[in-house]
Amino acid sequence: MAKFIPIAEPSITQKEIEYVRDAIKSGWVSSLGEYIARFEQKFAEYIGVKYALTTMNGTVALHLALVSLGIKEGDEVIIPDLTFIATANAVVYSGAKPVMVDIERDTWCIDPKCIKKAVTKRTKAIIPVHLYGHPANMNDVNEIAEQNGLYVIEDAAEAHGAEYKGKKVGGIGDVGCFSFYGNKIITTGEGGMIMTNNEEIFERAKFLRDHAMDANKRYWHTEIGYNYRMTNLQAALGLAQLERIDSLISKKELVFDWYEEHLNNIPGIKLNPEKEWAKNVYWMVCLVMDKSSPLSRDNLMIRLKEKGIDTRPFFYPISQMPMYRSSKINPVAYDISQRGVSLPSGVNLNKEQIAYICQQLKGILKNKI
Repeated sequence: MAKFIPIAEPSITQKEIEYVRDAIKSGWVSSLGEYIARFEQKFAEYIGVKYALTTMNGTVALHLALVSLGIKEGDEVIIPDLTFIATANAVVYSGAKPVMVDIERDTWCIDPKCIKKAVTKRTKAIIPVHLYGHPANMNDVNEIAEQNGLYVIEDAAEAHGAEYKGKKVGGIGDVGCFSFYGNKIITTGEGGMIMTNNEEIFERAKFLRDHAMDANKRYWHTEIGYNYRMTNLQAALGLAQLERIDSLISKKELVFDWYEEHLNNIPGIKLNPEKEWAKNVYWMVCLVMDKSSPLSRDNLMIRLKEKGIDTRPFFYPISQMPMYRSSKINPVAYDISQRGVSLPSGVNLNKEQIAYICQQLKGILKNKI
């Protein structure tokens, strides 16, 4: 058996090591230090927004965005049913209710037609998720939000550098939220970022992020805040990664191209979509098995693991989770979730490894292995 091929792993070079070493030597290893401001500024420039605020992870970035917008108990926030659990949990942390709606079959992202049907008098925001690196249909989402007086919070945790009609995601709604977990396109180990063009939202989030401490009266607090700050060490790693982001995304695209070269015409599976208006950054290279396949998704994953190949199932629909269980079924989300598999997608993969993965995959699908 070949050496185990993980689903993803970070690319750490001498640049990252030097920046982190410099942060350590500076003595500023916690939530103060020059790398925090530099990372925020450079990421804001990259996305094309005025303001950026680092956080301790992507989940709290979502929560901080929600509470900074005044989302509270009794409110409703519309989210896609197919997403990582953090999207729904952040809404609950704010006291509001997540309302799960279906996804589009050809983007895997939230369906604007379903958003329209879900809007009520209690709806206060929409969180489109740019799933697996493909942008949501932001024009339609923003139009619905404008018509109904709603906020739009982009969950761009999986989509650093993805573009909707030439504009980078995370800078298209009222607020954008990113994750820098270890398997993301750029990483700080754990970490997140809030993006916005609205100074009032930015200042409110900055205030709440640091225990809601009075800016002019140290250790004086007038309301409940949070300790959601990133460390200087994390920001140093993040800045080095950000300076390499174009090459990292190019490698993601190349990895997908290698998969497509081997699997494009294989019956029974389909790879990631990419709409004509989108730039998909392929955070995860994914395949969706045909409904008629005699081999189940889970059995395929077991067989691949036997060959030393790591995989992940698609996220489960949020409305299937015990704490969010709903009698309403979102058919596309339920269908895609059951048939989707994420393949090894790291930027350290080489062409020979992809060829091996595809050889094993094709053999399994043909019942020859």
